[in-house]
Amino acid sequence: MLDYYGLMTPSKRPRLPAFLLALSLSGTAAWAQPAPPNNSALSSSLMYELMLAEFSAQGGDPGSAFQLMLNAAQKTRSAQLFERAVEIALRARAGDSALQAAQAWARALPGSKDAARYVLQILIGLNKLPETVDAIKRQLSATPVAERAAVISQLPRYYVRTTDKKLAAKVVEQAIGAETGNAQTGPAAHAAIGTMRLLAGDATGALESATKGLALNPSAEEPAQLALSLIDPALPAAEALVVRHLSASTRPELRMGFVRKLLDAQRYQEALIQTRIITTTAPDYADAWLILGSLVMQERNPDEARKALQTFIRLHKTAESDSETPQEKSVTHAYFLLADIAEFSRQPDEARRYLSLIDSPQENLRVQIRLATLLARQGQLEEARALIRKAPELQPGDARAKISAEVQLLRDHKQHQAVYDLLKQTLETTPADPDFQYDLAMAAEKLDRLDEMESLLKQVITTKPDFHHAYNALGYSLADRKLRLEEARKLIQKALELAPNDPFILDSLGWVEYRSGNLAQSLQILQGAYQSRPDAEIAAHLGEVLWVMQQRKEARAIWEDGLAQNPDNDTLNETIKRLSTP
Repeated sequence: MLDYYGLMTPSKRPRLPAFLLALSLSGTAAWAQPAPPNNSALSSSLMYELMLAEFSAQGGDPGSAFQLMLNAAQKTRSAQLFERAVEIALRARAGDSALQAAQAWARALPGSKDAARYVLQILIGLNKLPETVDAIKRQLSATPVAERAAVISQLPRYYVRTTDKKLAAKVVEQAIGAETGNAQTGPAAHAAIGTMRLLAGDATGALESATKGLALNPSAEEPAQLALSLIDPALPAAEALVVRHLSASTRPELRMGFVRKLLDAQRYQEALIQTRIITTTAPDYADAWLILGSLVMQERNPDEARKALQTFIRLHKTAESDSETPQEKSVTHAYFLLADIAEFSRQPDEARRYLSLIDSPQENLRVQIRLATLLARQGQLEEARALIRKAPELQPGDARAKISAEVQLLRDHKQHQAVYDLLKQTLETTPADPDFQYDLAMAAEKLDRLDEMESLLKQVITTKPDFHHAYNALGYSLADRKLRLEEARKLIQKALELAPNDPFILDSLGWVEYRSGNLAQSLQILQGAYQSRPDAEIAAHLGEVLWVMQQRKEARAIWEDGLAQNPDNDTLNETIKRLSTP
C-alpha cells in the first residue's frame, strides 16, 4: 500500500487493529491454550488506550489516535505499534508527526531496519534532503554487512521523486562515500552514486562511477547495469565497459539487456551474435530463443528460425505452473512468427494451424488479417478484403487497423489504383490522419502523380514534424528523379536525425550521394546499410553503385543475394534488367 508520501509499508501482512496486535506483546496470544497468557505488558489501561486510539482513527480524529498510539508504542517498545503510529500520521498527511514516530521508533529499537528505512523515506518525502545523510548512515549501520550492498542499491529509488536531483546526488554520495573503497559494498556504492548522477543529468559522472565500480570488481553486476543504461553513441566507453564485463559473465540477464540495446539501435548482426551466446551458454533461457527466431527469420533462415521458436514455446510451457494462465504476448508473438515462416515456406495450411493456436481475444483482428493475407496469396484477393471488412471491431483502433490492413493487402498485390481510391475515400472522413496521408502519397507515386505525392508529404511533415518516414520518402523521391539534390540530402539527413542508424534511411542517403556523383561515399554508406539490414531494395542500390564503379562481379553477388531474399522486388528486378542489358 502506498501512502501519501509514496512510502511502502515494509510488511504486506494483513493489518490487525493495534489492540489485537498488543495481545501478543508478551509472546503469547490471549486465546492461546493451555498456558495462561502473560499479560504483564498489556495492562487494562494500555488495552483501553489502544482501543481508544483505534476508535479515534476510525472516527476521524487522527491527531488523538496518533498521540495515543505513539504513547503506547513508547511504553511497550513494540515495533508493530510504532509502525501503526507512523501509518496513522501518514494517512492524515501529517508528515512531521510521521517523522516524530519513526525517529522515536529508531531510538527505541536502534537495530530496526524498518525504522531506519521509514525515517529515510519520510525525510525525503518532506524534502529534508540534507538530513538524509545521517539517516542513510544509521540505516547502513543497522544492516548486516552481507545485506548492505542490497540496501545501497535501493537508495536511488527513494530519491526518484525529489525535485532537486543534484542535491540528492550530493547527499547520497556524502552518505555512502565511505563504502566506495570496500570490496564487498563498493561496486554497489559506486553504482548508486552513478545512478544519482544520472538522475541529475550528469551522464559523464555516472560513467565515471560505473568505471570505478567495475575496476573494484570486474564481475560486479550493479555498475555493469549502470553502464548498460548509459549506452549511447555519445558515450562509447559505456558499451566498452559492458562488453568487458560480459566477457567474464555467464548470467544471461545482463547480456539480454545488451541485446535489447543493440536491437533498439538496429544493430541486428551484433544482436544476433550476442543472442547466440545466450542460447549456447544458457540454453534454458527462453527469451533468447524468441529473439533468435526473429533475427534469423529476418535473415531468411526459416529452418533455424522455426527450431528456435519451437524451443522458446517448449521452454515457456515447461515453466508455466498454471495451465489456466492466459496466453502471454510472447507466446502469441512466437505463433505469429511461426505462421510467417510457414507462409514464407509456401505452407499455407501450416500457417493456418499456427494461427489457430493463438488464444488471445486482443489479437483476434490480427489473426483475421493474417488469414486474409493467406487467402490473397492463393489468388482470392476480393475474398480476403471481405474477410478483413467483416472482422469484428472489439477494441479502440480496430476500425483504423482494418483500413491499414486492407491498404497493405492491396499494396502487396500491386493494386495501386485500389489503394489510392480506398485512402481517398477514407481521408474524406479522417482528413487529419498523417499516416493515411503518407500512404496516399506513396500510392500517388506509384500512379506517377508526383506533384500530388510531394504535396501530401509536405502536409504530413507540417502536421507531424517528427514523422521520419515522410522526410525520407520525399528526399528519396527527389534523389531518384535527380531533382533538387541538396534539398533531398537535407530531408534525408533530417529523417536520420529522427531515426538514427535506420538502414532504409541510410539507403536513401547513399542513393542521394550516388545521384550527386559521390560514388565512394555512396558505396560506404550503402555497404553499412546492407550489412545492418540485408534487403532487396538496398541490394539493388548497392549493386548499381558497384556496377558503375566497374566492380561487376561484386554487384552480381549482391543482386543474387537480394533475389534470394525477395525475388519479386520491383526495384531490384528493374535495376538488374536495366544494367545487364547491353
